[in-house]
Amino acid sequence: MLTRLSIRNVVLIDKLDLDFSSGLAVLTGETGAGKSILLDSLGLAIGHRAEARMLRKGTDVASAVAVFDVPADSAARAILKESDIDAEGDDIILRRSLGEDGRTKAFINDQPVSVGLLKRVGEHLVEIHGQFETQRLLDPAGHRSLLDAFGGHWDALEDIAKRYSVVRDKLAAISAAIEAARIVKENEEYLRHAVDELQALAPTPGEESALAEQRKILQHGEQISSAIQEAQQALMAEGGAEEKLASALGEIERAAAKAGGMLDNTLGAIQRAVSEAADATGFLERATADLEIDPQALEDAEERLFALRALARKHNTEVDALADTQAKLETALADIDAGGESLKRLQAEADTAKKAYASAATALHKKRVTAANALDKAMVGELEPLRLGNARFKTNVIALDQDKWTETGADRVAFAVATNPGSEPGPLNKIASGGELARFMLALKVVLADADPVPVLVFDEVDAGIGGAVAAAVGERLVRLGQGVQVFVVTHSPQVAAKGAHHLNVRKCTAGAQTRTEVVALNGDERQEEIARMLSGEIVTTEARAAANQLLNSAEA
Repeated sequence: MLTRLSIRNVVLIDKLDLDFSSGLAVLTGETGAGKSILLDSLGLAIGHRAEARMLRKGTDVASAVAVFDVPADSAARAILKESDIDAEGDDIILRRSLGEDGRTKAFINDQPVSVGLLKRVGEHLVEIHGQFETQRLLDPAGHRSLLDAFGGHWDALEDIAKRYSVVRDKLAAISAAIEAARIVKENEEYLRHAVDELQALAPTPGEESALAEQRKILQHGEQISSAIQEAQQALMAEGGAEEKLASALGEIERAAAKAGGMLDNTLGAIQRAVSEAADATGFLERATADLEIDPQALEDAEERLFALRALARKHNTEVDALADTQAKLETALADIDAGGESLKRLQAEADTAKKAYASAATALHKKRVTAANALDKAMVGELEPLRLGNARFKTNVIALDQDKWTETGADRVAFAVATNPGSEPGPLNKIASGGELARFMLALKVVLADADPVPVLVFDEVDAGIGGAVAAAVGERLVRLGQGVQVFVVTHSPQVAAKGAHHLNVRKCTAGAQTRTEVVALNGDERQEEIARMLSGEIVTTEARAAANQLLNSAEA
């Protein structure tokens, strides 16, 4: 809901602050009083086109600020969150200024933004329906989503989106496979050579570290052998460690029995030392047996290690990954030899996914046709009271070729009308006149009220060229819309003006050489007087006041 509109230096408005409530608000005033300035100011705040002529004469900057109270789950807040704009507060504040050079600056919640983002957010907050400007409902690009919302096709849309995702992924996999096969085919000779080279070397994971360790041992074989011999001499030779430990053990064993436990710990320690020395001797013997001092073995280890590392560099990978590289190249070569079996499998999977999508798309098409018929029928009921009884409204659901399938299905939806009997329906903005178009938009908004929940609707002279019962019917529909969303209507019709829950009068005031526009909220007698003026013209008669009172009482009934 729009709660406040603040305008500074826009055409005839120097300073204006307006507060609004929910329901239907009517704006009345004589032609040229400045009603369109209010709409232009609101349009400035929500990202519509700005023109230098909007700047009040003698001022440097014009500005408009629109404050909206919107729920936490609104589409506008979602857009702000995507754009990293703070939207945690109660209000969304759109602000835009216009300078003398025609350039504008845009802000949302006091954060600078592009005019494009301002307009994108504004489109989810306000919809302005004028007689001669292009409206969002006139754009066929949005008709499909409106029909789906009217028909409540949420589950079907979720299902078709998932199926489309599968088809897209399968087709992408096929494209990738075709490109890979092309590249592989172009390099088949190299591929076969690489596979032969890898197979001949037969690399295994972990082999590099094992070879490096073996190479290090072989490089230091003589040094290691000398150390082993020295150690064996120290342990096993006459007078060596084993002999001395055995002698010490014998002495302690003979004395231990007489020492009353004093030597028990010493005895245990020497026994363990004797055992460890014996183990060390055994380990040295095994090391001697395992030690290979063979220049050829070192040469072989180095040759293989260097060959593995060279091949890894060639394939731009690690040595431990050469086995995986070999497996992948063998698979690619197998595909060539098998005549593209992988591609055939992917194509079969894509065909299955397409059939599943087509089935879901057909089901959704039937739902859309059913919803289209219901929408057309509902529109008939709305057009008759709006003096458009001879008009036909048609929702076309057109099946698309396979290359135009999308995540929303395989249909194009377009609203069309025929205003004269016997004529073929065509696009709304090409067929209907200004007044007819405004009433078509009103009828559409009434029918699509739940499907297209823009919180603020503005109708600019939707009652142009009509009066009496038709104007009353327009007013009744505006009231119905106002029960669900906030509605503003600029009107010259007393029948419509009487229906408003709020009445704003736009008037010019002249002080000296200065003329400005002001807006006054009307209640009671003031409102009756304004509607009487609308009925009788410049001279308000007693009869006009009585008729105005009757209209107001009828609206309240």
